[in-house]
Amino acid sequence: MKKLANIFHLGIKEFRSLGRDYAMLALIAWAFTLGVYSSATGLPETLHHAPIAVVDEDRSQLSTRIINAFQTPYFRTPEMIDQAEMDRGMDTGQYTFTLDIPPDFQRDVLAGRQPAIQVNVDATRIAQAFSGAGYIQNIIATEVNEFVARYRGSPPMPAQLAVRMSFNPNLTQSWFGAVMEVINQITMLSIILTGAALIREREHGTVEHLLVMPLTAFEIMAAKVWSMALVVLGAAAFSLVAVVQGWLAVPISGSVPLFLLGAALHLFATTSMGIYLGTVARSMPQLGLLTILVLMPLQILSGGTTPRESMPVLVQHIMELAPTTHFVSLAQAILYRGADLAIVWPQLLAIIAIGSMFFLAALRRFRKTITQMA
Repeated sequence: MKKLANIFHLGIKEFRSLGRDYAMLALIAWAFTLGVYSSATGLPETLHHAPIAVVDEDRSQLSTRIINAFQTPYFRTPEMIDQAEMDRGMDTGQYTFTLDIPPDFQRDVLAGRQPAIQVNVDATRIAQAFSGAGYIQNIIATEVNEFVARYRGSPPMPAQLAVRMSFNPNLTQSWFGAVMEVINQITMLSIILTGAALIREREHGTVEHLLVMPLTAFEIMAAKVWSMALVVLGAAAFSLVAVVQGWLAVPISGSVPLFLLGAALHLFATTSMGIYLGTVARSMPQLGLLTILVLMPLQILSGGTTPRESMPVLVQHIMELAPTTHFVSLAQAILYRGADLAIVWPQLLAIIAIGSMFFLAALRRFRKTITQMA
């Protein structure tokens, strides 16, 4: 009971120390509100007013049909330019797409010669360039085929596909991005807060005060883990209810308490990682650099950005050792597909096992560090 009391009171001390760190409080507030909202809505789901220009050297009925097919809100009204303006507009970033319709294009199409239309894409605008090139290809192919067939419409197919979108029927990107950003912020802030709490003790000289008190390394570390994990868990719960469900109107299919249980276990692992990094780093700038090296693979390779099935098999096996991999799988199953405990218990056990290994490794490193300081 005395050890539990020590852990509790040390955790309260961490709350008071965090309450005086206004920069860290501002980071927490921004990360779970505007950070989630901006990441969920920042990337356009479709093209929106993409600037396009056309060099029409044919000036035929077919070229006019192709130009008129680029309509708002996907594209801006195409600007008619010449060859010199095309190169200058692409160089200055005035246009994302430019088309060059060659002379006698309609005549060559009707003669079956398969003429080519030059499409230039500003690939520095990657969000629009990737999807826009496909849009342009489909629009031109559709207009040419309908012009040759002298019939506007799709021919009847011998078989039809009945496509049904599950869990996100409108393919709304913000539904996916909002939840994944909450997960990213949980991972990032739990590592930063615990690591910063240890660095702050060292910079303020209060570690020496703790060392002369009848406290063990376990008690000091456990206090930092539970207090910072509770702060992040509370902020994540607020973000999920107020920002994701309220502000962004993302429907949550499963149990929020079950998700928070998984988040608490995930925080047990990530806060231990933060303690370990805090013992390695000697200052806050060093902690920031180490955090970047750890967070990048955790966020990108865990399945939150790209499906794990599309990654190399070796990477998939390596990332099985990361708690974020199992937490992302658990969160998607609960919040998107309404999974219950009977489905996600393997992920919960995996997070507990990985978190225990990280905690023991961090505790061993922490004991070694404070021994050297003593």
